[in-house]
Amino acid sequence: METPVCTDATTADLPFDVFARACPSRETLEHVTGRWGSLTVGALRDGPCRFNELRRRVEGVSEKMLSQTLHALERDGIVHREAQPTNPPRVDYELTPLGREVADRLLSLIHFLEGSMDEVLVSRRSYDTARGGR
Repeated sequence: METPVCTDATTADLPFDVFARACPSRETLEHVTGRWGSLTVGALRDGPCRFNELRRRVEGVSEKMLSQTLHALERDGIVHREAQPTNPPRVDYELTPLGREVADRLLSLIHFLEGSMDEVLVSRRSYDTARGGR
């Protein structure tokens, strides 16, 4: 199968270009960096989880959104779904090797942002004050 190419003149050396409208990498980036995708990938970095364990870990996500998120991440090869033939059925979710690499990079950003929150909050207060408060 031939690898699709999504390039323009500025990124001719890359086989995919997330900035190109039709490039499939854009959809995967959205799945990974969207609110529920990033939190789900981050939560799974600690190890496999069952659906309800994951839902408790990612506070605020609805059952429907978590299910959609897991399906998208599984389709992209970031999450592996393992269904056990037990009664009641047991389903575990875990990161694939690709998913672990994505999680490591994502958690690096998350930890950086958590460590920078004092600066962010000062900036927010300053911004809000300059614009009439919030």
